[in-house]
Amino acid sequence: MANLPEILLIYTGGTIGMIKDYESNALKSFNFNHIYEKIPELKQLHCNVESVSFETPIDSSNMNIEYWTEILEIIETYYDKKDGFVVLTGSDTMSYTSSALSFMIENLTKPIIFTGSQLPIGDLRTDAKENLITAIQIAAARNNKDEPIITEVGLYFEYKLYRANRTTKINAEQFEAFASPNYQPIAESGVHLKFNYPILLKSDRNRKTLFRKKLNDKIVILKLFPSITKHVVQSILEISDLRGVVLETYGSGNAPNEKWFTTLLKNTIDKGVHIVNVTQCVGGGVVFGQYETSMQLKAIGLIDGKDITTESAIAKLMYLLGENIDAKEIKALFETSLRGEMN
Repeated sequence: MANLPEILLIYTGGTIGMIKDYESNALKSFNFNHIYEKIPELKQLHCNVESVSFETPIDSSNMNIEYWTEILEIIETYYDKKDGFVVLTGSDTMSYTSSALSFMIENLTKPIIFTGSQLPIGDLRTDAKENLITAIQIAAARNNKDEPIITEVGLYFEYKLYRANRTTKINAEQFEAFASPNYQPIAESGVHLKFNYPILLKSDRNRKTLFRKKLNDKIVILKLFPSITKHVVQSILEISDLRGVVLETYGSGNAPNEKWFTTLLKNTIDKGVHIVNVTQCVGGGVVFGQYETSMQLKAIGLIDGKDITTESAIAKLMYLLGENIDAKEIKALFETSLRGEMN
């Protein structure tokens, strides 16, 4: 009989790890070493669960590349000992964090499933238990060759498992907090757990898994809006040591065709700053040349973000700028799907 899958639960902070102290009515951090006491249903899963927590759990609003690296280093430390990983973070920045981890690990051969909750784990109506139990079940799922079914970074929330770098948080009030506008779920949980096998990423077991820890955070998001001024755009593009810009344009990648705007963008690119064109729309993507107002952006050398999310674009740009890659290759690599993040 095969050994039970070994799953590592990594708690960084967030609502899912909070329980109510009914004497003071205040929320306090939950000790995941006692997870089987709080969620005895976990004993029915065919796996062993070990947990490790940040020494000081953080609110996800404080998430940054140092914490992303800390998560990565935990996974690297346990990678050969565990069969899967479940990472618990606050939902507000979960799409950013999970997208970043997807780029920071090359040739992932084991599941890394992010989840969280909208209500604390001790709340009467909490969504935490279902999210956590199913995320662990997904991380432990094996095929008939006793290999993990999922070999990518996923985000599980409210009965759906998404490719993490395809997600965005859409709701702060509903349990269905996340969406993947341009890509279908890679698994769904109902009476049965159903995996969408044809679209799952496949790993190469003959290649080594690599952990990339160098990220460059000298980037900015520039969101266009009607009547945006030259002064505003110029002040952002002239930030000292700026290396990359995620430009949120209209519709299918459109922007003002005023000369001052195009000139500022071109001068910035000529200085070696990489500008990625992504759409502000929730669904769809950039289609250079569909309208005249996007043709000029293509002509001056903007990177085509296609249907990538802003969260994933940020993570991918940080990753590529952190690697020792020739500046001319960054555009080509960004426009290539590296972890299933774009069509």
